[in-house]
Amino acid sequence: MSRQVDRTVEELDVSMRLLKDALGGIPFRAGGFKNTHDNLTRDIAHLTVLIDASRSKFRE
Repeated sequence: MSRQVDRTVEELDVSMRLLKDALGGIPFRAGGFKNTHDNLTRDIAHLTVLIDASRSKFRE
């Protein structure tokens, strides 16, 4: 199960990096998009920490 946790955390990291790259040409301030993006990144970071911290609760 620990491998699944590792993979999940890695995939979240890759997804967030792809999102960052995709934002290159988008005007950030348009329609409150910046706030939405900031909230999403904060929530994903929190989720990643929770998943990583709960690693010991999962059994192999």
